[in-house]
Amino acid sequence: MRARSKMKREILINATARETRVAILEDDELVELLVDRPDARRMVGDIYLGKVDAVLPGLQAAFVDIGTEKSAFLHSSDLVYPDSGEGDDDDDDGEETFHEPGRNERDIPQIQDVLKRGQELLVQVSKEPISTKGPRVTAQVSMAGRFLVYMPFAARVGVSRKIGDREERKRLRALVEGMLPDDSGGVIVRTVGEDVTPDTIERELQSLMNAWKRIKKKTHFVRPPSLVHRETSLTRSLIRDIFSDKVERVTVDSKQVYNEIVEYLKGIAPELLERIVLYEDTAPLFDKTEIETEIRDLFKRRCDLPSGGYLIIEPTEALISIDVNSGRFVGKKDPEKTSLKTNMEAAREIARQLRLRDVGGIIVCDFIDMDTRTNRDKVLQELRQHLGRDRARTKAFAVSDLGLIEMTRQRVRQSHLQSMTEACPTCAGTGRVFTAETILRRMERSVKRIGIEGKRDPMLIKLHPDVAMFAMENESDVMRKLEKIVGFSLELRDDPLLRPDEFKLVVKSAGRDVTHQYAVA
Repeated sequence: MRARSKMKREILINATARETRVAILEDDELVELLVDRPDARRMVGDIYLGKVDAVLPGLQAAFVDIGTEKSAFLHSSDLVYPDSGEGDDDDDDGEETFHEPGRNERDIPQIQDVLKRGQELLVQVSKEPISTKGPRVTAQVSMAGRFLVYMPFAARVGVSRKIGDREERKRLRALVEGMLPDDSGGVIVRTVGEDVTPDTIERELQSLMNAWKRIKKKTHFVRPPSLVHRETSLTRSLIRDIFSDKVERVTVDSKQVYNEIVEYLKGIAPELLERIVLYEDTAPLFDKTEIETEIRDLFKRRCDLPSGGYLIIEPTEALISIDVNSGRFVGKKDPEKTSLKTNMEAAREIARQLRLRDVGGIIVCDFIDMDTRTNRDKVLQELRQHLGRDRARTKAFAVSDLGLIEMTRQRVRQSHLQSMTEACPTCAGTGRVFTAETILRRMERSVKRIGIEGKRDPMLIKLHPDVAMFAMENESDVMRKLEKIVGFSLELRDDPLLRPDEFKLVVKSAGRDVTHQYAVA
């Protein structure tokens, strides 16, 4: 069997005073986009001294004031209890090293027995505000370094699952256990810590423990709500978390950011310095690499596949719906092979689009129906394999009786769609507006209501130019017929300031807009 070729990984950083954008490429294909702006900075990893606003026994949760617009949500499973060492063997290659709620819930004390309203509490943001919800926090604080994650309230040493060698895992665990003072917390060894020298690991462990001591000391001098530790910048955390010998090159178009990365690498990984490149071409970096075009098309519903099929991606309040279509790809003879080929392409593209759009929560994928269980399993395995490259935690379930694959993806912040766009003021986010004919019928009903009330003042009717044009071309006698019904004169006028599905009714003599009184439907 031919060995699989090594994947080419590259990072591009475009930085200005008002925005930093990071593009991650795999085999010259954009798979991840990170955006950081001063007015909407990332909060995950920040540590606050908060104050408990409310304890909700029915939800086994509490709301904690950390100074954000909405209080933060804290579940009882995210509190600190004796011997809370659930982090053992966590896969930590994602941006987050926080724990999932709901573990061993039978053993968790009632939240009302642990927290009281007004109580001060040290918490760390695990999920940023999304939509109408405030941030989510955990009391199980973790401090991420390049090689280790230090958890002051845990009690065990774990090793990343991505270090596959059993003996190496055993060696690393014993090494860190020997360095960790008694009752001083727990540690996870990250994947990049596999071949690091004991001196380097000990130095980083000491640095993380000292940082924690400074945080604890700071809590004695501030009043809640107060930020006591800020997670490092986007570029620095990116270099810390994913830049290793598996990344061929990091290209930066800002001299300032380039210098920051170089200084940071000198302390943690000087052997990687030669892979940092300062981009000084006059053409913008993302234009030169054609990434700007992909970013512009990021929110399109339709996503084309190589063979001619396509995906339709629909975000909703509850879940993300993805529909796979064969499109113009009809194959040659065997419909099952045609469906399999399209579905395999779709599985790869779905995994990429989820990373690229940074969507999370529940995702339902409707693949093209296939007759054989073997082919359905092939598609599921292809999807899982490509999801394995995702830094966010994902889980794809078996094909359901309806032929759907349901999956989840860790969500810690707003998707790019939520953070970079806003709902259309005309369609209110539906993506649809009333047709010109529908607007005319609504206008007719409103004018008839005025006639029923016995008013006879001449009216000026204002319509969007497109609707007015539709009326003149398709219903030229609409005003004349309406005048006969209501018994007063009507004048039609186009108004480019109106929305496409909006109209106005104005009493000519008084210049009074009466639309809101009569336009109920």
